[in-house]
Amino acid sequence: MRTDIFARLDREPEPPKIEIPRMSRTRLVLFGGTSAFYLAIVVAVLASTWLVVIDWKVMLFRPYQQWPELHAFLDYFVVLGQRGPTAVMVAAWLGWRSWRQHTLRPLLVLGVSLLLLNSTVGAVKIGLGRLGPHYATQIGSAELFAGGDIFPSGHTANAVVTWGILAYLATTPKTRRYLSALSATVSLGVGLTTVYLGTHWLSDVLLGWAAGLLILLALPWCEPLIGRTEAWIFEQREGWRARRRLAPSLPVAVGGPRPALVTQRAPAEETASRAPGAVGGRTVLPGSPAGAGGRVSRPRKHPVRPERPSVAPGGGGRATASRQTTGG
Repeated sequence: MRTDIFARLDREPEPPKIEIPRMSRTRLVLFGGTSAFYLAIVVAVLASTWLVVIDWKVMLFRPYQQWPELHAFLDYFVVLGQRGPTAVMVAAWLGWRSWRQHTLRPLLVLGVSLLLLNSTVGAVKIGLGRLGPHYATQIGSAELFAGGDIFPSGHTANAVVTWGILAYLATTPKTRRYLSALSATVSLGVGLTTVYLGTHWLSDVLLGWAAGLLILLALPWCEPLIGRTEAWIFEQREGWRARRRLAPSLPVAVGGPRPALVTQRAPAEETASRAPGAVGGRTVLPGSPAGAGGRVSRPRKHPVRPERPSVAPGGGGRATASRQTTGG
């Protein structure tokens, strides 16, 4: 038995018993509180309240000009919130986990969460149409319904969901706590980085955090659908394997070995071959070598000549009976 660290890379012999999160009372309370916070941010921006004033103050402060030495590093750090690169990295990790644990649940959970993220955040972005700080036209305005697509922040919401999935799928409480702290740090840093770079308002980031957290909190409601989808995929796979085992062999390519031809025999020949004393369609006499496992050669067929009547020496044309010799 291997005891080194590489033993954990081997595939587990059987699928582990993983406890699937359920919609508990604590989750319901958090979901309700986050939903109220989400609506409050939207209303505050729609009404151009004090939150919009803070957005403009932060924008005019121009953090990227106050601390220019951080610009190069934060340009790379903000990639941790882009949907494409983060989805590929997390999908690779969860794909390995799916193979190791004989389950498709990690990949299906990631797919469902990204689908919810794109549909909900994308719909609000297009519906409100807010312009970003670099494209603002009037100081103090909320810049809504102007054809933009930055409210809520997609980078922030994607960082919350993508990295939060790792904590959601953790199998031990200790690992879940560590991954929760890591995902919170990354999502917080990505959101503030977008404000530093001037690509998002502060209210965009607040709404992005709330949108991503709502998706993570709502995932237990999707678990029954994920379980049915996984069972259906495994059922289709087993059916495909069964059909492949029963499928006929493919024709042999030109120049390759040809399968032996099987000829159908007539019923009379089949009956003769099955009769007692017959070997390979040939009758074997008792005591012959074939009965003892010997090899019997097929008797040759000689041409039969037609019998001609013998003609008398006298030429009378009358046939005479052949004389039999008695050996004397």
